Amino acid sequence: MRWLLTWGFNTLALFVAAWLLDGVGYGDSWWGLFVAGVVFTLINGFAKPVLTILSIPFIVVTLGLFYFLLNVLMLYLTDWIVPDFELRDFWSAALAAIIVSLVNALLRLALGDPRERTS
Repeated sequence: MRWLLTWGFNTLALFVAAWLLDGVGYGDSWWGLFVAGVVFTLINGFAKPVLTILSIPFIVVTLGLFYFLLNVLMLYLTDWIVPDFELRDFWSAALAAIIVSLVNALLRLALGDPRERTS
């Protein structure tokens, strides 16, 4: 259940980013968005924690800026894996990372954090 909620949050956040930014797209069908949401959720669940631990020195030295770049990297990995998901340039990816973070934060405030659920 926790993964489904996280996937829903991420899919909605990617939709909002694609809706607000011209440099972010998910193809002609909703399936591209759903697949991008699944891939983004899996990348954030498995790869991001490992990369975060490995990059703690960079995060500390840059006062957290490198963590933001990790968020951008997660979007680029999704772009690389999912053919329909598209990031036009770095600035689109950077703005998308901010939007995805904000939408996820708002959803967690409104509906609760899926990571705190036991099932």
